[in-house]
Amino acid sequence: MSDRIEKYGLSIDAKLVDFMESEAIPGTGIDIQKFWQGFAEIIEKLGPKNKSLLEKREDIQSKIDEWHIAHRGQVTDIEQYKSFLFDIGYLVPEEEDFKIDTSNVDLEIANLCGPQLVVPIMNARYALNAANARWGSLYDAFYGTDAMGDLPPDGGYSNERGDKVISNAKAHLDKVAPLNLCKWQEISKISILEGKLLLSANEQEVALINKNQFIGYIQNNNSLSEIILVQNGLHIRIIINPDHVIGKIDRANISDIILEAALTTIMDCEDSVAAVDGEDKVLAYKNWLGLMKGDLTENIEKAGKNITRRLNSDIEYINIVGSKAILKGRSLMLNRNVGHLMTNPSVLDSSGNEVGEGLIDAMCTTIIAMHDLSKSSGIRNSLKGSVYIVKPKMHGPEEVAFTEEIFTSVENVLGLPLNTVKIGIMDEERRTSANLKECIRSAKSRVAFINTGFLDRTGDEIHTSMEAGPFLRKGDMKSTEWIKSYEERNVDIGLNCGLQGRAQIGKGMWAMPDLMKDMLEQKIGHPKAGANCAWVPSPTAATLHAMHYHMVDVFDVQNEIIEGGTRGTLDNLLKIPVADGHNWSQEDIEQEIENNAQGILGYVVRWVDQGVGCSKVPDIHDIGLMEDRATCRISSQALSNWLHHKIVSEEQVMESMKKMAAVVDDQNKNDGNYISMSPTFDTIAFKAACDLVFKGRVQPSGYTEPVLHSRRIELKNKDSIN
Repeated sequence: MSDRIEKYGLSIDAKLVDFMESEAIPGTGIDIQKFWQGFAEIIEKLGPKNKSLLEKREDIQSKIDEWHIAHRGQVTDIEQYKSFLFDIGYLVPEEEDFKIDTSNVDLEIANLCGPQLVVPIMNARYALNAANARWGSLYDAFYGTDAMGDLPPDGGYSNERGDKVISNAKAHLDKVAPLNLCKWQEISKISILEGKLLLSANEQEVALINKNQFIGYIQNNNSLSEIILVQNGLHIRIIINPDHVIGKIDRANISDIILEAALTTIMDCEDSVAAVDGEDKVLAYKNWLGLMKGDLTENIEKAGKNITRRLNSDIEYINIVGSKAILKGRSLMLNRNVGHLMTNPSVLDSSGNEVGEGLIDAMCTTIIAMHDLSKSSGIRNSLKGSVYIVKPKMHGPEEVAFTEEIFTSVENVLGLPLNTVKIGIMDEERRTSANLKECIRSAKSRVAFINTGFLDRTGDEIHTSMEAGPFLRKGDMKSTEWIKSYEERNVDIGLNCGLQGRAQIGKGMWAMPDLMKDMLEQKIGHPKAGANCAWVPSPTAATLHAMHYHMVDVFDVQNEIIEGGTRGTLDNLLKIPVADGHNWSQEDIEQEIENNAQGILGYVVRWVDQGVGCSKVPDIHDIGLMEDRATCRISSQALSNWLHHKIVSEEQVMESMKKMAAVVDDQNKNDGNYISMSPTFDTIAFKAACDLVFKGRVQPSGYTEPVLHSRRIELKNKDSIN
């Protein structure tokens, strides 16, 4: 048990009190006692509302379960089904059209389109890397990945591969910043004369076809060191260095091509972290504070050298009229708070009950962001004076309205102007996607982001309709009608509600960080779908994904969608992907069990034993996948559904769990901190994975957090005793 301090009826972890009073609150202008008093009042007022909304979730779910049991074996009449969902308040009527009026939104969200990163805030190195991924080397991205079709050879630098990298990078320039008489590979001289870009090739002057793409340059010691181009709002920096190992052999002395990549980064306090107590919350908040103050550093060892990683400074250049101008050096940072479900022992209310973690996050992350709001120079996050909070796992308009009420209350306590805090609505629960228009209306002056998340959305799809029947195999789910409708409606509704030019419309994660060639081929589909941003798993992936936004003008796509009218329908969205008359072979079934079991175990063992909330986990074929609680939720709900409908037996699943535990043990054999699950199968991590499957049907909304948190706390308490 941690030491606790009483504050206005609250019992708070002493570590959290010390951090807030010695680091987070000083410098904000907020009186420490006023902070705690206001915090206590928010919890007293909103805690019961939070609990009531969660009870409503359970009540609605119970009624849906009863309906499916009563109609089992019948062909679903969609009108009858919709009428039932309206009767129980699952669906709400759509009111008149409206436009959001969110104001003071930064350019990265309102006017620019590009990649978005999501990183665990508890890992300072990852957080810094992501924030600095605003800029990425295209040369490095091509050289170090399979983007060109193969991986780099072992050993030192390969001249042959380097030539291929340069050829591919300049070929991209030919597509997005073409020249009038030649290719970029032929350029032999780059210079600036009276603010104009001069290019030479084959002893003649050439020029950009669109001369407006050149916006400025940088000089070092009176020598030209880079030129800056722009395409679809994204900047491209062509680095010129005749002394560089690559630049000195390049005809034009080009040593690299730097792309503006991760425009925005979500610093995650939720799905990608394992924060179960006050100690964990302080680490998360401490890193967020360092990012908001601009002084976060992390010492790392790289290539045998100690390096201090810190936030990049802004980039000063000379524009075409000869004036100094600035390019922002970092991603715009958003913070993903925890949703409405979980509580955290870091704060207990006046009755001794754990407080909703979302309420704790709202108060703490907002006051920490005030350190950024107070700055007028140096390393700044929001130039518009806004705080960006992504709110996950909300079920319907009433819960979005509750989030709106939370942040209004926080702003009142902290003396911030109304709507300083902007909200990102994660469209990842079925009741939210079915009522998305009304969800947006509930926060129409705060909305700065909506997105689609296939994994959590599918997990909720399974849990909501658990009693409807056995669901399709996980891989087959991707081709169902509801998913197509979900992805299209999200964009259509967002545009109809006026998000264009005011907010992001986002798409989900590319989960395979080692398969960049496949990503380059497939992920262009996201900007083509009208998405301002889409999630990528690494800074390198962000650099490569930026190429897609050079090739696709998202706002043009959005205008075409607006002119074309609505696409996905609510009827299709509500089509439940049950496997009517399935004819799976035993081999199919065993393959599905093992695939899900291996994914759950590979993720859970690191979460529980090492506190790693998101990592690259080898799948059953040893392909690295980015795993977080969303991927774990869909896998555990898929198995729970098949168990419930007797497609598989408990004995079958347990046999697969044990078999896959041995596989996961082998995949982690080189990790010195790893705790093997086999051959005893009695570790806390193995028990947690089994709980997610065998008790998955009764978990609230099918979420993994209650099981994972309790098992992680169990392990931490055991370690403390030992």
